[in-house]
Amino acid sequence: MGKLKSLTAFVAALTISTGLSVQAAEIELPKTVVWTAYNTGTSGYNQAVGVGSILKNAYGTNLRVIPGKNDVSRLSPLRTGVAQFAATGSDSVYAQEAVYTFGTQKWGPQPIRLLLHNLADGCAVSLATAKDANIKTVEDLKGRRVAWVRGAPALNQGMKSMLAFGGLTWDDVEKVEVGGYGASIDALINGDLDALLGATFSSTMLKIDASPRGLFHPSFAHEDSEGWTRINQVVPWYFKHRCMQGAGVPEEGYEGIGTAYPTLITMSEISDDVAYNMTKAMYEHYDDYKGSAPGANGWAWERQKLESVFLPLHDGAVKYYKEVGKWTDKAQANQEQNLKRQEVLMAAWDEYAKNAPDDEEAFNKGWMKARSDAMKAAGLDPVFYTW
Repeated sequence: MGKLKSLTAFVAALTISTGLSVQAAEIELPKTVVWTAYNTGTSGYNQAVGVGSILKNAYGTNLRVIPGKNDVSRLSPLRTGVAQFAATGSDSVYAQEAVYTFGTQKWGPQPIRLLLHNLADGCAVSLATAKDANIKTVEDLKGRRVAWVRGAPALNQGMKSMLAFGGLTWDDVEKVEVGGYGASIDALINGDLDALLGATFSSTMLKIDASPRGLFHPSFAHEDSEGWTRINQVVPWYFKHRCMQGAGVPEEGYEGIGTAYPTLITMSEISDDVAYNMTKAMYEHYDDYKGSAPGANGWAWERQKLESVFLPLHDGAVKYYKEVGKWTDKAQANQEQNLKRQEVLMAAWDEYAKNAPDDEEAFNKGWMKARSDAMKAAGLDPVFYTW
């Protein structure tokens, strides 16, 4: 009994000394866990590193973070099993839906599963412009140089929605093609473009702000209902959000666009145990990593929207939510609808692939129609019709 008391006291002292909020024995993770994230220096990457530090201290788990310059490079390791998780963005939706880059012969609908998401104080999608370009409104983008990132439909559709707010299209601006998100930052600083899409709380915004060109974020007036209708016709899950954090953001904030970023996702085949323990670690160590990087506080429980997410959650994550009493009937109904959506998409892909044309362009156009027809036949909104 004396030894047991001594051991208990030792564990308690260790927990206090490390500042960790839960005891390691409660969570079991593999010795190595692999995440993908945006480029080095982005908010998603920095937050992943912060989480990794906690997991190392608490469980001896090495969290390896693979930076990806675009949507494909972040999701490919997840698809092939090289990574178990991805701290990513809207590309998870495009991969589920098999549209744009993911609507080609090499991809098709992916069985993405959500664990939790981050809704930060800043804006995960901001129109970041060079201050010396004097772009005060979205309308001022006309004729200006705007970043178009190869292999990144999430970024490009986000920018398309911003242009739409101002009544513009890609035809109204000079599209500057770059190889990745990091390359767009460098291009703006070097004077090769004037505007890009980025998260205000990313350290990459600090680079722009500190450069000779400076940084400015045009706003998206929340009372402009027509402009917001145009935004949501391009990206339905964007919402009105007052941006309060990040380089170039005024103290009083500004009216911006909100979306979840990063979202922590995995694939359906990842074991329930691994998904459960990763979800549990993210919540129960929240206090330990919330200050590790700008925007990390957005992982808080009260910011989760499980009843309205656009992706199904992993069974392991659902197990945790049920265990802590956070799973509701509305969340279950939304989960069933999301699972049905994936089932319809995958069945449509399998059927289409049986007699699909070999020509890439013909294949893509045929899939657009087959996908839309299958979704409408199942009583679901295709959301994306052509791309």
